[in-house]
Amino acid sequence: MRGAATVAHAGRQDARVVARAGRGHVSGTARPARQAQRSGGATVRTSQFPRRVLPGVASVAYGHPEERLRTMEHPTSLQKIVVLNPKGGSGKSTIATNLAAYYAWRGLTVALMDHDAQGSSTRWLKIRPRHAPAIHGIAAFERKMNVTRAFAWRAPPGTERLIVDTPAAVTALQMPELTMGASAIVVPVLPSDIDIHAASRCIADLLLVARVHRSEKRLVIVANRARRYTKAYSSLMKFLQSLRIPVAAVLRDSQAYVRSAETGLGIHEMRGALLQEDLDTWQPLVDWLEQRSSSLVSYDEAAAEPSEPLPLSPDPKTATVV
Repeated sequence: MRGAATVAHAGRQDARVVARAGRGHVSGTARPARQAQRSGGATVRTSQFPRRVLPGVASVAYGHPEERLRTMEHPTSLQKIVVLNPKGGSGKSTIATNLAAYYAWRGLTVALMDHDAQGSSTRWLKIRPRHAPAIHGIAAFERKMNVTRAFAWRAPPGTERLIVDTPAAVTALQMPELTMGASAIVVPVLPSDIDIHAASRCIADLLLVARVHRSEKRLVIVANRARRYTKAYSSLMKFLQSLRIPVAAVLRDSQAYVRSAETGLGIHEMRGALLQEDLDTWQPLVDWLEQRSSSLVSYDEAAAEPSEPLPLSPDPKTATVV
């Protein structure tokens, strides 16, 4: 009877080992999946189950407790950049798509979240060439009934840059949710009286309702489609200087952005000698964003620094970046 009970117990144990092996585990007492190799009197055990590498994890060992998790790295730091202006036609999608293309061109893992019901950024991703660096698209404007909004809006594991293209007509009450966790908020402004008025209201809502403090230094303005030596350009520069908020770039009114929208490429990925002037206008913005990603200033540290008005130069190539 004792021998029969031992055989039955061994059979049940082997069954448990097989069942657990299908889930990536090996029992600590019975190890049929391991083979012992004797070398110089020492026993070396190897597992037939491959190790799996997960995002943010350097090495994960499945099997015997001796091969438990060895190394766990910190998850890749995600930098969220929000392009926001309630005024329609201010160039949000143009800046968002070109920012995403720039970071993908640099070799980073990028996701582009599209909140605009028109789906301009999503359509740009669909026509993007296959040979271009991959950009993960998130159609946040789509309403899916079978998943939660947080699940639908999630960025893939390992994402390093999340670019958020916000819709037009964003209310002040929606701004806190859109800017939550953002390391940088880019506000594009066009050189017209209507756009200047809309931008002033947007900045006020960000400061008062969304609680984006100037001392946090994550709010930046981009003058878009600017034509130098015009009255509208001069009025825009005077207005932006009065805001005491950094103006990171002055982008030209260029046909390069039309080609970018038609080809699914960013201007940094396009070829042509005529692009150099447009690329130069982007450099202050990407430098400011890189400075933000490399050394984020805490609120307590930034609050101790005095806030000075930005000395703005009328030349876009020499615009001061803070």
